[in-house]
Amino acid sequence: MTLTKADIIARVYANGQLTKAEAADSIEESLRLIKEALGSGDEVLVSGFGKWSVRDKNQRRGRNPQTGDPLTLPPRRVVTFRPSRVLKAKIQP
Repeated sequence: MTLTKADIIARVYANGQLTKAEAADSIEESLRLIKEALGSGDEVLVSGFGKWSVRDKNQRRGRNPQTGDPLTLPPRRVVTFRPSRVLKAKIQP
């Protein structure tokens, strides 16, 4: 099962403290703040959940999977996530 943004909004709305529009606005604003922080290179830490950060990856050699020809992959930035100990403990069997 995949938990979507619409599912999160519906669950926040189901708590009964916000209207559906307020729930959607609060989730959208939270995601916007996270994207903005990551876009500027900052880390995002949610205590008890985990930390997102942006990491620079160097240029590297690769190959075209269809032809097998070698090529050079350009440097890029990637978002990484490190779960907290609390989250790790919840998902471990």
